[in-house]
This record gives sequence, C-alpha cells and structure tokens, in this order.
Amino acid sequence: MSFINYAAREINCKIVYYGPGLCGKTTNLQYVYAKTNPDLKGKMISLATETERTLFFDFLPLALGEIRGFKTRFHLYTVPGQVFYDASRKLILKGVDGAVFVADSQPAREEANIESLENLQTNLVEHGLELSDLPWVMQYNKRDMPDAMPVEEMRKLLNPTGVPDFAACATSGEGVFETLKGVAKGVLSNLRKMGI
Repeated sequence: MSFINYAAREINCKIVYYGPGLCGKTTNLQYVYAKTNPDLKGKMISLATETERTLFFDFLPLALGEIRGFKTRFHLYTVPGQVFYDASRKLILKGVDGAVFVADSQPAREEANIESLENLQTNLVEHGLELSDLPWVMQYNKRDMPDAMPVEEMRKLLNPTGVPDFAACATSGEGVFETLKGVAKGVLSNLRKMGI
C-alpha cells in the first residue's frame, strides 16, 4: 500500500520486479539506476547474503506528473530469483503497489518462468492480494538471445489475461523504461481510482 509523506508532499509507491533466477531483474534495475538523474534518485542498496541478493532504490520521476499536488516517488525492488528464497520473496512483496514479471525468453527457461509466475500469485495471496487486483506488467527479456521464443508464444503461455507486455533486452536497455512506465502508469491509475 502506498505511503503518503505529507511533509514532503510525496506519495511513495513500491514496485517489485519478480521472475526466475538470472532472468534480468537486477539488470533492469541497474539500467534504470544508471540512466536516472542523480538529483532524482536515492542510493542503490544491495542486501546480500552468502547466497542471495536483493536490490532496491527509490527515484522521483518528473515526467509522470502529480496526484492532487503530490509528487510520486517510486521504490523499485528485485526479489531473489531462486524459489528456495521464498521467505525473502514474501517479505519483499509486503506493501507492493505494482509488479513487473520479468520472463526469460530462452526456451530452456520456460518451466522456470511458469513456476515463478505461480509463486508470485501464491505469495500475493498470503498478503491478501490477487495478481488480478494489482497493477502489473509482463516483460519478455533477453530478446537478443539467438534461440529466443517468439513473443506470441510467450504471451500465450504467460500472459493469457493480456496485461501490458514489453519485449526487452535489459543489457542494452531496450524496453526497460517502457516496462517501468507501463507499470508506473498502472500504479498511478490505481491510486486515482482509490481516491488518493
């Protein structure tokens, strides 16, 4: 749930990048961070244990406008990709306002994509949410791979409800900001509907 800071006149929104291990969640965040004006972003923080890593930072995008005179500040998080870090994933989803599901376009990762998407739905239920209640988008990452599955095939497999989706290559930045704008637009629209 969004946090409103009345003193700073900011609405703070949490967006979580979710997906299987090594699909490009961290690369997405690193690209956004590198291309964001230093005056508009906080520090990137990496919480790392011996075996997992979670990244997050916040930024204030100017182009997305205000809601009732309040600026919106987005806090971007990644979850650890491997399923055995489920407790961390659940914790990171607490208070989520929007999600980006990053799917790996390589055919060998098809099962991992499906498993991770099901895991996202399961973990949201523990927070009293359904994926259908949450503004979220799908990113088909690693489009530069020679064996990348056709987007249409991935769409059928992972996005039967037709949420906004984006083809991307996070290492080059292709589709990264489009994905972020897509989820941010959904979050802002949701806030307006809730009367914030």
